[in-house]
Amino acid sequence: MTLALIPLLPLLGALIPSLFRSRNLNALSAGAIAGISMLLLLLQAPAVFNGEMPLASWSWIPAIGLNFAFRVSGFGFMFAFLILGIGLLIVLYARFYISADDPMGRFYSYLLLFMGSMLGIVLSENIMLLMMFWELTSISSFLLIGFWSYRTDAREGARQALVITGGGGLAMIAGFLLLGHIVGSFELTTILAAKEIIHAHHLYPITLILILLGAFTKSAQFPFQFWLPHAMAAPTPVSAYLHSATMVKAGVFLLALLFPVLSGSSLWFYIVTPVGLITFMFAAYMAMFKDDLKGLLAYSTVSHLGLITLLLGLGSPLAAFTAVFHILNHATFKAGLFMLAGIIDHETGTRDMKRLSGLWKYMPITGTLTMIGSASMAGVPLFNGFLSKEMFLAETLEPNLFGAFSWIVPLGATLAAIFAVAYSIRMVHDVFFKEPFTNLPKKPHEPPHGMRLPAEILMTLCVLVGLFPMTLAAPMVNMAAGSILGAATPDYHIAIWHGLNMALAMSVIALAGGAVFYLQRLRLFDSHRWCMRYCDGKATFEALIRGLVQGGRTLTGLMENGSLQRYIALLVGAVFVLGASPFFGSSVPFIGPLAMSSVDPVTLIMGLVLIVCTVATVVNHRNRILSIIMLGSVGLIVSLSFIRFSAPDLALTQISVEVVTIILLMMALHLLPRTTPVESSSVRRGRDIGLSVLAGGGAAALMLAVLSRPYDTIAGYFLENSKPGGGGTNVVNVILVDFRGFDTLGEITVLVIAGLVIYAMLHNFELTAPGIDALGRPWVQDRFPMILAQITRPLMPLALLFAAYIFLRGHNEPGGGFIAGLIVASVLILQYISSGIVWTRPRLTVDNHIIMAWGLVIAVLTGVGSWVIGYPFLTTSFTYLTWPLVGKFEVASAIAFDLGVFLAVVGSVMLILVKLGSMNSKDAEIVSASVQKAKEKKEGAH
Repeated sequence: MTLALIPLLPLLGALIPSLFRSRNLNALSAGAIAGISMLLLLLQAPAVFNGEMPLASWSWIPAIGLNFAFRVSGFGFMFAFLILGIGLLIVLYARFYISADDPMGRFYSYLLLFMGSMLGIVLSENIMLLMMFWELTSISSFLLIGFWSYRTDAREGARQALVITGGGGLAMIAGFLLLGHIVGSFELTTILAAKEIIHAHHLYPITLILILLGAFTKSAQFPFQFWLPHAMAAPTPVSAYLHSATMVKAGVFLLALLFPVLSGSSLWFYIVTPVGLITFMFAAYMAMFKDDLKGLLAYSTVSHLGLITLLLGLGSPLAAFTAVFHILNHATFKAGLFMLAGIIDHETGTRDMKRLSGLWKYMPITGTLTMIGSASMAGVPLFNGFLSKEMFLAETLEPNLFGAFSWIVPLGATLAAIFAVAYSIRMVHDVFFKEPFTNLPKKPHEPPHGMRLPAEILMTLCVLVGLFPMTLAAPMVNMAAGSILGAATPDYHIAIWHGLNMALAMSVIALAGGAVFYLQRLRLFDSHRWCMRYCDGKATFEALIRGLVQGGRTLTGLMENGSLQRYIALLVGAVFVLGASPFFGSSVPFIGPLAMSSVDPVTLIMGLVLIVCTVATVVNHRNRILSIIMLGSVGLIVSLSFIRFSAPDLALTQISVEVVTIILLMMALHLLPRTTPVESSSVRRGRDIGLSVLAGGGAAALMLAVLSRPYDTIAGYFLENSKPGGGGTNVVNVILVDFRGFDTLGEITVLVIAGLVIYAMLHNFELTAPGIDALGRPWVQDRFPMILAQITRPLMPLALLFAAYIFLRGHNEPGGGFIAGLIVASVLILQYISSGIVWTRPRLTVDNHIIMAWGLVIAVLTGVGSWVIGYPFLTTSFTYLTWPLVGKFEVASAIAFDLGVFLAVVGSVMLILVKLGSMNSKDAEIVSASVQKAKEKKEGAH
């Protein structure tokens, strides 16, 4: 459980900082949660450094291979250490950076949510669990980037990041599903041992491309690099955390994690290597010309991510080792530089390098720290960035990378390194050593020490790792790289000096060339302007979004013009085309070998009556009363058909539904005109007739093709297991309340929701019924005949008793909660019809909302009760009891679930019908007064 708590603690405790109003308590609570997770991680350190991999797994959805499983590999430990270590520094930094006007508690809640999501990615053993955390980072980063939601650039940057990374995540889900299909497991331990199986499978290319799309979008690789610089509208603590050590590293983390099984193919090399090289060069070039400090660092981050991607694309063990080392170094100096950029912005009021200059006099400590971080970023000797950069340059000299074009990689790497030196010099010189500032919003000064302390720690590490790499960095890097490469881990000695070699010469060229480029920066700025017109991915992205929106509007305008007839025509036409398409070009005989059944006279007459009534319903649809009569006749014939084919349960259900439906239609039509005008043209009628013939004929043909062939059904399983498994002989009822109880629970939930929606739509909506009929005759005053009222009132107890009988017998004979509910609803509605709502409503004072709510609650509690005793949700049980006189009888837990179905049906149907019947404004006033009088009378009796 300790392993699971490392990522789950920040997730579960994310809301805690927002509970406090004190800024100190906000920061303290967030720091305490991250600190506990760090402590739990460090408890795994002895085992991990000894080469072990702690693993914890709980079965979640075993049917699809999804387990709640975590592991701490060496590489995962290094990443988790970075996430928590830099996260703790960000918590301290944000305490001083975030303004008192901003909701600090909410900021820390978002930060912990993101922290837990990142920890879930690097510690997940199951790749589908990893995918869930992956998507959670996209959501939480959206909240963090858009934290200042009142700013347009923050909203746009957050939305852009979510679209790009979320889209890549969708591709990666498909890739992970294919990977699990190829290997037969979603567990990383199994996947990482199946390289031969994966590479030999015909789905390897598409699987690789889909996974790379997810990694490239997350780590802002070309051509998706544009989203990260535009996410700089976020508060600087967010930039320092997400865009240096965590979120954007998730993509390269995934590449390194799956390096042992996905690399080694020409497809891997020719996709990953060029993408990394182009990103490395392009982003380094763009960083030189950014006037915004954070924008410069953002493009620098993209460039270094391209460097890491390029290393992993090269495919050699030493290249992967170098990639791991540079991940560690880059996170250290880049997080510190972002913090220093935030300090400069915080204490001067701007981060525009056109306005910033001569700050050394006022901020010497900040300037010194910035020089250290920039030197490490540029790859200056004696700093940690130099060590991994020199190893990288040496790897680009590996022969036979691109055959005759092998010179492209070292040339491109050297050129990008020159750009890196140039923008590093610019960051220091333009801000601290040019002519003194004249128009800054605030007079600059050093920040509070608590704000500067995190950057001091990180810059100190840059120097110490650069001076003592074997002591401070080698153990962590060897452990992390070893967990990826295994026996292929190179025995490499990390050192400041490796002698005179080509990599050192390339470093010298980069340092000297960078200085020259910086001195010629003004000319370069002039020549760069043309590039801004064509290199801004944001403009392309926004144009694409505008095109998609406009295309969607055009398509919507063509399809949705407000005509229900068009919608139905499109739907029926599409269904017909999809249903008929498999039959075209098929050599299989349309009609199967089974002989046709004989038709007896009764069945033939019933079929003819059904056809006549159906056609009559359509032809006379403008005469609504006649249409309802014909529609009721159709329902009656269908019920008789069920009886003819030995389906009494369906017949009872059909008859009950028909009664309720006809009542509902009569009540609705009472408030509408008796006839409707002719609105359809002859062309539209011809279209509709054609569609109906095609759809009906197609359905009949499909049924003929199926029934004329022998086929196996699952009916035999239910017939065999209904009694021993569910304790009932009524197979239909046992299926509804036992085998498919979860489905039934969903259906009654939808029924309850529909009842509430209809009630809400009709609430406070009053209509006045017409005073005359279609022939101009006034309605009779005696709307409720006395004979009908006198007959229905004494029949009500008998009907309720019959409903109870139908309910109780449902497990073994035709019946059940659904049918009983419809019978009770019909009986109660009959009272309203015969005696009127004014007389009935005060006497039936039970709230229908309460009835259907209790129905849903009882059904859910029945399922939860199974959990309590250790069984799956909605598992039913039964036993047999013997009572004196009564004898032996069955008791099944499903009856409680059926009771929930009964109450939900009664409550929902009554809620709809009663509300519809009380829409007459005059009746509504009388009913309201009657109900109030009945309540007062009841209270007085008490």
